[in-house]
Amino acid sequence: MSLLKRYLEYPVLQKILIGLILGAIFGLIMGHFGYDEAVKTYIKPFGDLFVRLLKMLVMPIVFASLVVGAASISPARLGRVGVKIVLYYLLTSAFAVMLGIIMARIFNPGAGIQLSVGGQQFQPKEAPPIVQTLLNIIPTNPFGALANGQVLPTIFFAIILGIAITYLMNSNEERIRKSGETLLRAIDGLAEAMYKIVGGVMQYAPIGVFALIAHVMATQGVKVVGELAKVTAAVYVGLFVHILLVYFVLLKVFGIDPLKFISKAKDAMLTAFVTRSSSGTLPVTMRVAKEMGISEGIYSFTLPLGATINMDGTALYQGVCTFFIANALGTHLTIGQQLTIVLTAVLASIGTAGVPGAGAIMLAMVLESVGLPLTDPNVAAAYAMILGIDAILGYWRPNWYCNSCKDRRGAKRRNYSLNYFSLSFL
Repeated sequence: MSLLKRYLEYPVLQKILIGLILGAIFGLIMGHFGYDEAVKTYIKPFGDLFVRLLKMLVMPIVFASLVVGAASISPARLGRVGVKIVLYYLLTSAFAVMLGIIMARIFNPGAGIQLSVGGQQFQPKEAPPIVQTLLNIIPTNPFGALANGQVLPTIFFAIILGIAITYLMNSNEERIRKSGETLLRAIDGLAEAMYKIVGGVMQYAPIGVFALIAHVMATQGVKVVGELAKVTAAVYVGLFVHILLVYFVLLKVFGIDPLKFISKAKDAMLTAFVTRSSSGTLPVTMRVAKEMGISEGIYSFTLPLGATINMDGTALYQGVCTFFIANALGTHLTIGQQLTIVLTAVLASIGTAGVPGAGAIMLAMVLESVGLPLTDPNVAAAYAMILGIDAILGYWRPNWYCNSCKDRRGAKRRNYSLNYFSLSFL
């Protein structure tokens, strides 16, 4: 019992990295001596169990977390400034996904693998036209979409339902107001329960990652290492470019020295680097914002909202990893599918939990939306590779929340009170 307690108390990130390294070594050794079939038969099922657990979480989390997230950003409560902030968050997230796609096209990760699990290559379905893709976002049966794992229609319905609930809660009629509050509390309870399950699944993650990576290494060999290194490089270079093009430029435009700003925000950045969690970092971020002289009326609203709907680093990660998986399967993503990646990543970010492991679940959503289901063994194998290095990629996925970047009266922009500038990292 004490051994189990020590295992549970040990940081998940370190456990996953240990599982990754041991699985890679074990797989290479077993593959070298010709025991790759034994790994597939006796070890891989433990990894398949991990993938199934993650897939189990996708649709409930999509629905519950997006309803709650959308309920917090309804125009009925935000006002004009709030709407501008939400638009800013969504635009920077969309830019991050597109930048991830650009980085993936430059580094071309996964092209040297060509997965073929069981001797059968992935057979992609014919992608629908862009117009049909956009029409398919609106479900004819939202409960059917939820049951069948159709991600984009479920996202659309969840966002609409969340906004409707907010209008109910702002009703002047007590019966309607209480109904809205009760419904939101119930769905919020479901979301929190799912986050607890995510925490439990992540405790199993080191075992699952060990098994998945061992199988990949035993069957694919060391060539996988180089392709995964490309993924890591593409994500890190993309994050650096995103910081320079979006955040440093905005800081300079509004007369704020980026280096001075970073020095003031370092506590929040370091906390996020260690915890890999926007939600876990939020108290530190709010303290830092207060010390920087940001108005409490601004940061108390923008930071919690940003921790809910602004996942730039994770969005960029989706673009790179989806392309890696498509390349590993030897399939080409059409313009319509690339648009779907952007739409899914941006809309899903509205309700993505700011907790470790959320990026992997969000990636499963994106894959489903572009016709790469985890039920296919080749897709599952490629997804397993990403799960193996997710801890490395997740160590530094920044989300910055910049809001308007000027004061209400149009005063001088070089103003370190930063009334409309807030920062957080995931």
